Amino acid sequence: MNPLRTVSSWSRVSRGQLVAASVLALSLVTTSGVVGAAERHSDTPAAAARADRGWVDTWTAMPQLTEPGNMPPAPFTGQDSVLVDTTLRQTVHVTAGGSRIRLRFSNAFGTTALPITRVSVALPLDGRAGVDAIQPATTRQVTFSGRQSVTVPAGAQMVSDPLDFTLRPGSNLTVTAYLATGQQSLDLTSHPGSRTTSYLVTGDHTRDKDLPGATPVDHWYLLSDVEVVPSRAAAAAAVLGDSLSDGRGSTTNGNDRWPDQLYARFRTGSGTAGLAVLNQAAGGNRVLNDGLGPNALARLDRDILALSGVDWLIVFEGVNDIGTAPATAKDQRAVADDLIAAYEQIIVRAHAQDIQVYGATLLPFGGNEGYDDPAGLREATRRTVNNWIRTSGRFDAVLDFDRAVRDPSDVRRLSPGLQVGDWLHLTPEGYRKLAAAVPLQLFRTAKTS
Repeated sequence: MNPLRTVSSWSRVSRGQLVAASVLALSLVTTSGVVGAAERHSDTPAAAARADRGWVDTWTAMPQLTEPGNMPPAPFTGQDSVLVDTTLRQTVHVTAGGSRIRLRFSNAFGTTALPITRVSVALPLDGRAGVDAIQPATTRQVTFSGRQSVTVPAGAQMVSDPLDFTLRPGSNLTVTAYLATGQQSLDLTSHPGSRTTSYLVTGDHTRDKDLPGATPVDHWYLLSDVEVVPSRAAAAAAVLGDSLSDGRGSTTNGNDRWPDQLYARFRTGSGTAGLAVLNQAAGGNRVLNDGLGPNALARLDRDILALSGVDWLIVFEGVNDIGTAPATAKDQRAVADDLIAAYEQIIVRAHAQDIQVYGATLLPFGGNEGYDDPAGLREATRRTVNNWIRTSGRFDAVLDFDRAVRDPSDVRRLSPGLQVGDWLHLTPEGYRKLAAAVPLQLFRTAKTS
């Protein structure tokens, strides 16, 4: 860690401070019912600009092109179209709370337009994740430019109108979408590693209390962001990562990935209770080359820099680059050099947006059948990269995840009780150890107090 760099970066005027000021301004304006109504309904540019201030992402999922094995099951995927006459109900676990929300639907990987006929939001039954039932009295219709339907162009996203809807910090939200005509291609945008159950059923059931006979799938489709106008000054910490952040080995519908457990610590911490945590990770993702999803350098702008209210970025990615590169001295030297150069690029680009960047050390993979080579060349690369992360001073701070979960008696391996059996991924307790290794003081600043 470079403490001097961290302290000096805190002294800058950050976007988080501007967010806090904007939230305060918005709260003052809306204390008057007359002015508040005018601000919500006026179509003047000034009113629209005021209404767009102060938003912070509270939940995100990295958009991906859906692989054949993760497409909706029959009859929801046809020969050349998907989700025709289909209701999709999914729950998401938000972080920061607020009294106004808006949604973002992504067609990032679609090659045809995505027509969404109707969308509603509600609180799930008993507040639980992964259920098909809702609390009917909380159901609200979502609109787009005042209309109930929206068509998302190929490669684009669409943002809903602001909706007065109270979300408690750390709660679950149900989003139900109906597609009358479906998408007329099989290039569907999703996040397969949801670790949360969604439901598919034929017909329009956007306002139904529950969905008897619905087909459960453990994937998210189409929805990429939920934003709030927070009830208190807030900012977000975003995670750029792979399956270790996406939560392989965590509990389905348990929300116990390490970013979830970090958020649980934020909620009880002094000066961090208003923060959001945004998980922009995907299993198999790499920093340098495309894999499951675009490489981290390619997706940085869309998945991190374009999010609302991000003040911190945690970079925890690179194991897949090392593990998929050939186990030769030449190839491993190249991947080490290229990873370090890529980290520097991420830092430069994030700093240009006044985002502090924290680097997390890479975990050991000794014993993993695919990544652990007999000569230890990939392990040497991991140590080289971790040494740079720890000592270069380029990151604003270092999160030493390696030390948190490695076996003290064999630092090439994960602690046996913290891994799921493949010597690469962690159990929920292992993810708790990662969350516990994050110093909360790195996020305690005047902008969130």
